[in-house]
Amino acid sequence: MPPRYNGRHFPTLVPMRLVAVIALTLALAGCGRLIHRIDIQQGNVVAPETFLKLKTGMTKTEVRNLLGTPLLTDIFHGNRWDYYFSFESRGKLVEQNKFAVYFENEKMVRVEGGPTPSAARVVPSASPTAPPDATPSASPAAEPSAAPSK
Repeated sequence: MPPRYNGRHFPTLVPMRLVAVIALTLALAGCGRLIHRIDIQQGNVVAPETFLKLKTGMTKTEVRNLLGTPLLTDIFHGNRWDYYFSFESRGKLVEQNKFAVYFENEKMVRVEGGPTPSAARVVPSASPTAPPDATPSASPAAEPSAAPSK
């Protein structure tokens, strides 16, 4: 009699559904590092050059125009504006910065904290032909040339 290929003759075999579930679980567990995580930037980036422009005696409007709208304004402390910045890359905190601006009689009196360090502008090296304070001149093609008189 020929052998019969049914479940009764092969009791040691694992059901195919269980094999599929285990394979799928292992495949998805390995994909954890492949999930894309976006970079998240929140708050106000305040460059050191901008931060140095803050002067005591500035009005709230002048400070808002310079730094932008504060991230936090507390109704219980109306004379304090909190500026906050954070940057997360791939779910990990890379940079965080906080500072507060204090006002009295609608004028700035002090600042606690500092600018965002990563916002510092990289100063390009000066070229040997132009002094560092020189402003770029217009290209020769844009300058009106004096036509030789004939």
